[in-house]
Amino acid sequence: MNDLPFYACRLLQRATLKLFAKWEVVGRENIPPMGPLIIIANHQSNMDPPMLVASLTRRIQFLAKSTVFSNFITRWLLSMYGAFPLDREKDVDIAAYRWVLSQLREGKPVVLFPEGTRSPGGMIKAKSGFAQIALHAQAPILPIGITGTETMGSWTRVFFPTGKLKINIGTVFSLPDVQGKPNKEIIDSFADMIMDRVAQLLPEDYRGVYGKGKDASTVAPKRR
Repeated sequence: MNDLPFYACRLLQRATLKLFAKWEVVGRENIPPMGPLIIIANHQSNMDPPMLVASLTRRIQFLAKSTVFSNFITRWLLSMYGAFPLDREKDVDIAAYRWVLSQLREGKPVVLFPEGTRSPGGMIKAKSGFAQIALHAQAPILPIGITGTETMGSWTRVFFPTGKLKINIGTVFSLPDVQGKPNKEIIDSFADMIMDRVAQLLPEDYRGVYGKGKDASTVAPKRR
């Protein structure tokens, strides 16, 4: 893969964030300088991936829903940012699953948004498949909390980001190596634990179902 377009996009994104937005990144020192890395973040808007590209010190890859690749402009832009199509109509997208594992085997960081869709009203229950990937890969996990992007709807806002935008980077941790094939209960338990780590990096009103006293099996209420 030619990294030049990625770094050009990142440079441009950083410039627009500095020019138009109140952009803050906390915890950059927590990013491992090399090696495989699973980056887990909450997902509020189309602005989240380019925000992470601009905010992190490493070249990242991520999954994006396959339907957005049908448009030439967005397909080109996503490919520049290092995206791979994910078919959300499938219970398990084997091609995407294998792609993530291949990137990790090559020592690359991969961003996953476990909620599976944008949740501008607060975190919603994550799809637990990401925990299965983490258990399989046994790669370090880096939780990240994103705030402020929920006000940006269209992907075109990537060229004109405004408002107070913050990336809060947590500390790296790993899952234990489970012997044998983990059952659904174990996978769900790890999924909730990982999402709790993300929630702790967010203000209370962003945490949704992962907030204090909330039941993660329910849908998050809208923030007012």
